Amino acid sequence: MSDDGPEWFAPKRYGLGSGMPIAWQGWVVLAAFFVITAAATAFFAKRLLIFASILVPAVAILMIITARTTRGGWRWRWGQDD
Repeated sequence: MSDDGPEWFAPKRYGLGSGMPIAWQGWVVLAAFFVITAAATAFFAKRLLIFASILVPAVAILMIITARTTRGGWRWRWGQDD
């Protein structure tokens, strides 16, 4: 593990962002996101404003968590091994 924080997600090989979870904490974060998304869809699919007010913060929180806990951080990658 690096000294700059936890590593819950692997970096993507190509592009910007996170790949799959590599620690149990990452799987919990991803599962919680899917549960929130499924619940919002099940209960508020026809009420777009409420649905969006749940989904937009959930996506933003997921992005912040994955950006802070990805091994090597988020940066553009061209396929080389880090």
